[in-house]
Amino acid sequence: MSLKEILPGRLGFGTAPLGNMFRAIPEEEATATVEAAWDQGIRYYDTAPFYGAGLAEERLGQVLSTKPRDSYVLSTKVGRVILDEPETDVPDFGEKGGLFEYGNPNKIVHEWTADATERSIEDSLKRLGVDRLDIVWVHDIAQDFHGDAWVQKFEEARTGAFRVLSRLRDEGVIRAWGLGVNKTEPIEMTLALDEPKPDGFLLAGRYTLLDHAHALQRLLPMAQEQNVDMVVGGPYSSGILAGGTHFEYQQAPPEIIERVNRLKALADKHGISIKAAALQFSLAHPAAAAVIPGATRPSRIAEDIAALSETVPAAFWTDLRAAGLVSPAAPLPNGA
Repeated sequence: MSLKEILPGRLGFGTAPLGNMFRAIPEEEATATVEAAWDQGIRYYDTAPFYGAGLAEERLGQVLSTKPRDSYVLSTKVGRVILDEPETDVPDFGEKGGLFEYGNPNKIVHEWTADATERSIEDSLKRLGVDRLDIVWVHDIAQDFHGDAWVQKFEEARTGAFRVLSRLRDEGVIRAWGLGVNKTEPIEMTLALDEPKPDGFLLAGRYTLLDHAHALQRLLPMAQEQNVDMVVGGPYSSGILAGGTHFEYQQAPPEIIERVNRLKALADKHGISIKAAALQFSLAHPAAAAVIPGATRPSRIAEDIAALSETVPAAFWTDLRAAGLVSPAAPLPNGA
């Protein structure tokens, strides 16, 4: 079954910020944000154990576990197992190392084996307070490994997580599986396999107004050939496209700030919001099934919904391409 058949709409809710990403978020604020998403009709929610060492799943579950289970679609991830013991060393998560310093103190280990996959799913169900998952993503596969170690970890996932998730899908336990990553290469390698075959993928930060050329070169043509759908994560490029200061999980460098200023100036010229441009650009690709911006304030939910329905004139997209601010190969809304 394709993701476009499973997902209930084109706008979902990404819960990474609920894991105390970048800052400590009060419980009442986190709860109010999820409730706002629900009240305004969002019915697809994505989370992961990695987000605050289980904190995002716990917070999401506090709200969703009170809702009819058949009324929403839920995805989480495998590949990082949350242990009961506290972390005593500085964890090495590469570019994501400092993201969740305000999350739960539990130790997190990388593991994509069959046993770890099954344990991760069981633990996620408990934290979420639900009896089943709709979609499971293999998270950040080999994200922090290089060379031979990267190849070994990918093989671990291929013979472990991939096969477990394929079996669970075939048994009807889950509806779909795929990769949830912010690098294109693992997805390309997976699509090149004879088996197991994923149903889709969640690509974070790699199909945005600021970063999309690489995905257009190989990954997205492969996905279209195989009828594999994409969920776009991180459409605001870690927040820089939504008024924040982060890009790629770090403080944005001067060249990115300059490019964002050019995008904002063009948006202002046409009287539109930069959020509308960002969301509608990401969804214009034929492979895109949904976009899942994150939020930690209820007001952000209303902004995202408004941005998705905002009328963006065709002239904006024409000017965007003429200014060289998007790849010539990128599909644009309104056939621009």
